[in-house]
Amino acid sequence: MSLPVYQIDAFTTGPFSGNPAGVCLLEAWPTDAWMQSVAMEMALSETAFVVREPEGLRLRWFTPTAEVDLCGHATLATAHALWHEEGSEDDVLRFQTRSGWLEARAGGERIRIDLPALVPEAADAPSSLAAALGVGADAGFFRSRFDSLVVLEDEAALRALTPDMRALMDVDTRGVIVTAPGASYDCVSRFFAPRVGVPEDPVTGSAHCVLAPYWTVRLGKETLRAYQASKRGGELELEVRDDRVLLTGRCRTFLRGTIDAENE
Repeated sequence: MSLPVYQIDAFTTGPFSGNPAGVCLLEAWPTDAWMQSVAMEMALSETAFVVREPEGLRLRWFTPTAEVDLCGHATLATAHALWHEEGSEDDVLRFQTRSGWLEARAGGERIRIDLPALVPEAADAPSSLAAALGVGADAGFFRSRFDSLVVLEDEAALRALTPDMRALMDVDTRGVIVTAPGASYDCVSRFFAPRVGVPEDPVTGSAHCVLAPYWTVRLGKETLRAYQASKRGGELELEVRDDRVLLTGRCRTFLRGTIDAENE
């Protein structure tokens, strides 16, 4: 059986930038092992799998090595695929996920997704984390539901980071968000998650569920312009509403194809 699959660049307006996500459209759920194998074959930071069930759309995300509880860029990419590739006429797309119900709304080429706010709390920095990143005692350290957050003084220090990925593998956290005030944006960031098969993620929606509440309070602003300073780079617009974060971005379809592998 041939299954439609797309590779979509999220949080970008041009080719070869943003974060590429795989989106696989299914009629019924295969085994977890099959989806993990597809994600490994796609070799992207995340591949999304979606099935339309009686109560609505169910969405799951896999890195090349593990299923994850929340992924923003692959949710944005899935909404783009359903609207712009599959011709969905739904005004609002609602996804049932491991992080509860998530919504996507379209406004022209822009897509806004509604995700849970993950407010970080101040924490003592593990010495192993500081050493793996190569940062000093002046950095701020926080913990969120999934990831660690490290706050640096300026954008130059963030861009200059060359983390020890092998050492980061030993830090007890899903991933590490590093952020700083931006020169042209309200905040800039990078995200490292070698423990789940993603050494550096190009643009991370779930990380901005942590960054949005942090920078909203620190800067005293209701809306934020954010940039993830990876090699590919990507732009996001952020807004915190109560216990939710609204992430807005654009997508571009890079590849359309089919999966010709037995659906177990």
